[in-house]
Amino acid sequence: MNFPILMNVNVTERLTFFGRVFGLDNNPEAGMWYLYITIFILCIVVYNLGFARKIKFWQNIIIYIVMFAGCIILTFFGAFLPIAESLIVAAVVLALYRYRLHKERKAGKISTSPDK
Repeated sequence: MNFPILMNVNVTERLTFFGRVFGLDNNPEAGMWYLYITIFILCIVVYNLGFARKIKFWQNIIIYIVMFAGCIILTFFGAFLPIAESLIVAAVVLALYRYRLHKERKAGKISTSPDK
């Protein structure tokens, strides 16, 4: 069986921005490690900006271990899908939200304690 469509695929064209930056086409082993570290750091940033609550230290350790394992799967997708780029957009949106929330709380428009 011949697969002419698959043989003419240029991998470099299909790589994402971070895939090209980290050189997944030239040095895939090191590039995947760099991509993995980038995705893991961005996941930590997004988690802390949008979803983190005050919890016990050991619960935080469990969350980061599960996140560390989950980023392995995201890294494989991140070579050809814009995973890291999406995490950057999410981090920027959450940072803007946190800044605006802080600004409104400082102005007294939003109360910090829940109303009962």
